[in-house]
Amino acid sequence: MKKYSIEVLEMLSRIVEVEASDEEDAIEKVRLDYRKCRIVLDDSDYNYTEFSVKDEKSG
Repeated sequence: MKKYSIEVLEMLSRIVEVEASDEEDAIEKVRLDYRKCRIVLDDSDYNYTEFSVKDEKSG
């Protein structure tokens, strides 16, 4: 039998509305809110899951 390293990538996403002077300012405001845990993604934000082989090891 071989051993495999499999990556499980789970995508969560949410649209956040924010007032800002421009796009960069809007992104920075949301980034700051995210870092300060004012925006916390959870299972209701689930989008999809991918599985991929990262490494095959002989064994």
